[in-house]
Amino acid sequence: MSQPNELDRLSCADCRQLNCYRRDKRFPEFCLSVTSRGAADINAEIEQSKTAYTEAGPDRRMALAAAEIEGLYYGKLTRVEEIIAFAKRIGAKKLGIATCIGLMDETRVFSRVLAAKGLESYSVICKVGSLDKTEIGVPPEYKVQQGCHEALCNPVLQARLLNQAGTDLNVVVGLCVGHDSLFIKHSAAPVTTLITKDRVLGHNPAAALYTSGFYYKRLLQEEKE
Repeated sequence: MSQPNELDRLSCADCRQLNCYRRDKRFPEFCLSVTSRGAADINAEIEQSKTAYTEAGPDRRMALAAAEIEGLYYGKLTRVEEIIAFAKRIGAKKLGIATCIGLMDETRVFSRVLAAKGLESYSVICKVGSLDKTEIGVPPEYKVQQGCHEALCNPVLQARLLNQAGTDLNVVVGLCVGHDSLFIKHSAAPVTTLITKDRVLGHNPAAALYTSGFYYKRLLQEEKE
């Protein structure tokens, strides 16, 4: 089995040209837009993705809606408004909300906003089912508050209940890292995110990256095995 060369290890984060956007510079030798990796032919991959956007179906409908919203409202609409505009353009009538228990106030406001815009909402809280964490083998010492019932976050059941409710588009409101992954995996409807949880930074996770040169310099410290 051949060893990957150094160029194969490079990806988009290593690029400083970003020529794929305007094509006003040049593609680096390792660019994923022009250089095949492994057995996959990049030109064939590009054509397959293009087919998804040009053939009638949900992928085309969502791609056109997203591009239209970006083109018309770039820097003009809030995320809440963009979700509403997207839902209407893809014909979504009923929006599911997979919410964290810690953001129920935000979910209630969002539900009222959706109703005001003529959209139905159906929300499912992360603690649905009320299974104690120890029931799936989580050690008691990993509970946030020990010595009492502490419900497991249950994104699989959240997804199943929203699937049963027949939602057309599901919106994540503050699910934990990993719980959001499970929810997206099990959701039958397309998923978008309104709020990404960051308890330390007021749900603005990008702030850790913006301050990585000073306040959060520890993020760039290499871990020793």
